[in-house]
Amino acid sequence: MSEQDAGPGEWPVVVRVPVEPVEAAMEADARDAAARHSGLAVRGPLFGVAAQERDGGRRWRVVVEVTHGCPQQARDALNSLLWFQAKDEAQNREERRALLAAVARLETEPVDELTVLGTRYRVVRAEEYAAVDEHGAIETPRPTDPEPLTPDWNPGSRSPRVDDGLVLDPDAPLSPLQAAERVALRPLAYSGARFPDAVLADSERAVESHPDVLLMPAGFLIVERSGDGPWLPGSSLHTTAHGARRTLDFALTWMEPRTRGLISYDADRTVDARRPPVGTTGKAAAELKEYAEAADRLRTGRCDQVEARGTVYRIGRSRRLLRWGPDGPEGPRPSDVASQAPAVLHPPLDEDGTVHFDQPADDEPTS
Repeated sequence: MSEQDAGPGEWPVVVRVPVEPVEAAMEADARDAAARHSGLAVRGPLFGVAAQERDGGRRWRVVVEVTHGCPQQARDALNSLLWFQAKDEAQNREERRALLAAVARLETEPVDELTVLGTRYRVVRAEEYAAVDEHGAIETPRPTDPEPLTPDWNPGSRSPRVDDGLVLDPDAPLSPLQAAERVALRPLAYSGARFPDAVLADSERAVESHPDVLLMPAGFLIVERSGDGPWLPGSSLHTTAHGARRTLDFALTWMEPRTRGLISYDADRTVDARRPPVGTTGKAAAELKEYAEAADRLRTGRCDQVEARGTVYRIGRSRRLLRWGPDGPEGPRPSDVASQAPAVLHPPLDEDGTVHFDQPADDEPTS
C-alpha cells in the first residue's frame, strides 16, 4: 500500500495495488471505461441519512439510502426509522422516550442532524453523475459489474436494497484508478448560467468546507431518449444492472402499453405486450409486437440498449459522490429545495410501546 499525495487541507488517499485476479480484472475494466468515457454528466443532488456510532472513528453507516430527491424526503425516512425503532426495538421506557423525542422534532422541524441514544444521525447530500463518451452517450454496465448467475425476470422479485449495510470510510484503501478518480473529482463544482447564483455560491463554498470526496458504489438505472433529445432518467436507482433490465422489461411489456392506451388499465394483470388482449389487430397489434420484441432482445445475454416506438432505452451506470470535510459527510446546502414541509407521519406511540390508532396524532396519549 502507499499514500497518494494530497494538497493543502486535504487528506492523503491510501492506494492498494490490486493483486487478486478479480481485482486486477476490475481495475483493467475501469481503465478501459475511463478511456471510452472521458466526460461527466452531472444530474444533481440526492439525499439520504448516515449514522455514526460513538466509537466509529471517521466511519459513517448509511441507514437511509442516498437516493431521495430532496432533503425532506430523507428526514421523513429518518422519522419513520426512529419511530419503528421506538415501537419494535426499544428496551425500556427511557430508550423509547429518547427516540420519540427525536421523532417529535422531525415532525415539526427541518432537522439535518441529531443524536439519539449515542448514535449521531445526519442527512447527507450526494452528487449523482455518469460518465459519458464523446457523443454524450451515458456509460453502460461494465463486464465486471455484478450479474446474477441465473437471471430472474419475475417483476415481483426483490432486488437488494440500494446502500443496504453500506459503510462510508474515507480511509479505506482504494485501487489506483479509484484513487485517481477521487482526487480528480475533489474540485467538482457547478458552473454555467442555468444554475441560480445561490446554487453556484453554495457549490463553491462546499469545495472549501468539504474538500475531500468519497465515491459510493455504482448504481444502475434506465435512461431514455426520443429522437435527438437529451437522455432522461426513466427509473430509480438499482443495485445491479439486471435489476434495471428487469424493470425495463416490465415497463416495455406492461407499463408502456397501458400508458399509451394500447391496453386498458382495467385489463387482467397477466395481459401485456407479449400476451395482448384477445382480438387486438391493426396498428395496436403492431405497436404491442414492437414492445414485445424489444423486451425479448433485452433478455438476450447482457443487452443494455433497445429501441421501441422511436425511443431508445439504455441501462446507464450511475455514480454518486459525497463531499467530505473534517466533521464527516456534507449535509444539505441552503439552496437545496425541499418539496414538502415536516409532518406527522405515524399515529401516537406512548412510552410503553402502545400505538394509539384511534387518537388524533396531535393529541397527547392518555394513560
